[in-house]
Amino acid sequence: MPEYKINGVSTYDTRFKLPPGAGTDSIHATSEYCLAVTLLSTQNGPQGSGFVLTLGEGNQLVCKAIELLAEPLVGMSIESLMSDFGRFSRKIADHPALRWLGPHKGVVQLALASITNACFDLWAKSRGVPLWKLLLDLTPEELVRVLDLSYVEDILSEQKAVSMLRDKISTRAERAGILHTGYPGYDTSVGWMDYDDSKVRELTRMALDQGFSAFKLKVGSSDESRDLRRAAMLRSLVGDASTIMFDANQRWGLRDALRICRELVAYHPYWIEEPTHPDDIQAHVELSRAIHPVKIAAGEHIPNRVLFKNFLQAGALSFIQVDCTRVAGVSEFLTVSFLARIFDIPVVPHVGDMGQIHQHLVLFNHIGLGHEAALLEHIPHLRNHFLHPAQVSDGVYQTPQEPGASTDLKAKGA
Repeated sequence: MPEYKINGVSTYDTRFKLPPGAGTDSIHATSEYCLAVTLLSTQNGPQGSGFVLTLGEGNQLVCKAIELLAEPLVGMSIESLMSDFGRFSRKIADHPALRWLGPHKGVVQLALASITNACFDLWAKSRGVPLWKLLLDLTPEELVRVLDLSYVEDILSEQKAVSMLRDKISTRAERAGILHTGYPGYDTSVGWMDYDDSKVRELTRMALDQGFSAFKLKVGSSDESRDLRRAAMLRSLVGDASTIMFDANQRWGLRDALRICRELVAYHPYWIEEPTHPDDIQAHVELSRAIHPVKIAAGEHIPNRVLFKNFLQAGALSFIQVDCTRVAGVSEFLTVSFLARIFDIPVVPHVGDMGQIHQHLVLFNHIGLGHEAALLEHIPHLRNHFLHPAQVSDGVYQTPQEPGASTDLKAKGA
């Protein structure tokens, strides 16, 4: 196969205004999605593209951190880089000065994610395959070498990870049918916080007509009665056979979360998402016990594998919403997926990438690791800006076929 060498790294800050009310929740009130993009160029070869999501000011800080962290990539061949990417990613994550700004969280972690996602995109393009196929075609040993398992070796050693992959090889064919049937999605865009009731009703009916059977509503407003009224409304609109979820986006302290979650349980949600501060593991444990059998989900603001390990060890979550644009990219997403598999907890990603990369990763998780095919969030607001937008029909993600990680944006003005 061609030995493409990275001969340049660039980054840019791109911002997209959303329709009024779209993207709003109990904490984040701006209708703007911003991407900090990494581009990896090769001579006479493909270009790698990766990004992370922000919500406005600060996106430029991530771009600057990308410039600083990505310098060692120039001159490396993509095959050589990815043959031991776990070691390399740990090296740049442990930058002797920039690590102080984290470690493994915040601006520097987002920058590392953008870089990592670009590396995986370039690797898949250089082999002429979509990312999901690249990951499934790797040997267990090759796959494990892209992971940084530092600080989680007490649960997940290299030998354990290789064994987990080998154990599932003989049954892959039983799960590969999903490549033809597609991966089930859920609509998260029917219930943004700033949408009025009539807008929620309109969008929910449209989503039902489009084949969706799972829907998410934002809660955590300053008016608790509004949340309860809208929860009842959504349940009535979709019926008892459909799945609904409630997302508080970290709004409540523990006492409020306990009280309000107990009231929301009456509407039989599949999960209640981010009910309190994302670092408060013990609060999630207490909430999980208090509202059982309704489940707690979180992960879009959990920034690294170590914290996910702690949440899993504590039994704090029933759904892991790891996001490859929050943790250190595709590599750390996969590490968290291994950890979740050990604890038999489903991975239901938050899609800061609008589902573009995660549509590949959930296919690997299901076929390669034996994760259940749970649900994949669908947020359509940026689809017109992607060269190959995720295709969702009848509420199901169709398997992407183009080489790469589906991260290429259209040229400006296109």
